[in-house]
Amino acid sequence: MSVTHIVLFQFKAGTSAEVIEDVCNRMLALRDNCLHPSSQKPYIRTSSGGRDNSPEGIQHGITHAFVVEFASAADRDYYVKDDPVHREFVKSLGGVIEKAQAVDFTPGIL
Repeated sequence: MSVTHIVLFQFKAGTSAEVIEDVCNRMLALRDNCLHPSSQKPYIRTSSGGRDNSPEGIQHGITHAFVVEFASAADRDYYVKDDPVHREFVKSLGGVIEKAQAVDFTPGIL
């Protein structure tokens, strides 16, 4: 069963637009750069995201959202725990991310 992984970012105050754009581009590039350990092929099904534009006003500081889809929980688990490309990306965020949140779900499981 597929797993949808939602990632939300709040950037630290004063983070430049160029740095934010770089982080977002690198987040989206994980789809092509993260390779499955056995096949050595990209294993992220889909990835999309961008700057918040909701008029609801309940973002609580979150400014950017990303949705990443995996074919299985095993693929998601590898991505989160072991993928060296993803781990390096996460390490690179230390100086610019104020808050990050992740929520995962399997479509249809309520």
